[in-house]
Amino acid sequence: MNIIAEVCRRLIESIERVIIGKRQAIRLALAALFAEGHVLIEDVPGVAKTMLARSLALSIGGVFKRLQCTPDLLPSDITGVTVFNQRSGAFEFLPGPAMSNVLLADEINRATPRTQSALLECMAERQISVDGVTHRLASPFIVLATQNPIEYEGTFPLPEAQLDRFLLKLTIGYPGLEDENEMLARFQLGHPVERTQAVVSIEELTQAQQAAREVFVHPKVRDYIVRLVAATRNHPHLALGASPRGSLGLFRCGQALAAMEDLDYVLPDHIKLMVPPVLAHRAIVKPESRLRGRSAETILQEIAETVAAPVGKEFAEEFLAKPGPE
Repeated sequence: MNIIAEVCRRLIESIERVIIGKRQAIRLALAALFAEGHVLIEDVPGVAKTMLARSLALSIGGVFKRLQCTPDLLPSDITGVTVFNQRSGAFEFLPGPAMSNVLLADEINRATPRTQSALLECMAERQISVDGVTHRLASPFIVLATQNPIEYEGTFPLPEAQLDRFLLKLTIGYPGLEDENEMLARFQLGHPVERTQAVVSIEELTQAQQAAREVFVHPKVRDYIVRLVAATRNHPHLALGASPRGSLGLFRCGQALAAMEDLDYVLPDHIKLMVPPVLAHRAIVKPESRLRGRSAETILQEIAETVAAPVGKEFAEEFLAKPGPE
């Protein structure tokens, strides 16, 4: 078993002590973690969005910080501030929550655009700038953000530029009857997240992220990724398709998903599975299509079903030969 598959197994066991019956959402979050991306968790209130992010963060060794986003939150509350120390007679930098390994931004759409933009440099450049001085963030670094798709009063929807910074967006959904029954039993004597401890170290996580980059991607699978993303740019129901960052997101998530299944090569099915979570928040549906009930998720699922994947005996024989990376 490779290091990613082993780390994935431990993390899933830890998180499922808190989140019951949501294996697919957990796997998507872990795929983003191994692919060194950021996650936007969007769903209705009370379905454990924050608990998923918090239990994942607590299961990872390292520094964990949480932001409860509100309209009065300032950019300096994220990045930190420089203050004058009268005793030493010098300015000192007091780091903010961004100087961590895992940053949980709860209800990110309740923060003002100015504060939301403070996360852009953190997420894209892995650094912050305060008073003209650049500070590198810790490695690894991941932002787990949550938001509600309802109750828009008093919220500030994330602009497309910031949505594009998230590697993937996932939803959780309501639990099944048996899962909800089990949840009541587990929560009777206390919240399980309070007993959650780190099950992997920062060193193991760093090794897993590096190992994910080494997973082999066949040139025909790369071509499949490019054709999928290109189809979003020419679709009649989409005003804006996915950017090249979407292609890279499919590539990296495919590598992570394959490694989580203890494979050292990416299958077309890995890419197909990741199309809606990686591309839906990057695509903009035309207003007239939205009025007809079309959503980005359903449109992208149709694209995933219609764009031909590399198949056939000739491809299988060539694929199993697995030539080394170019």
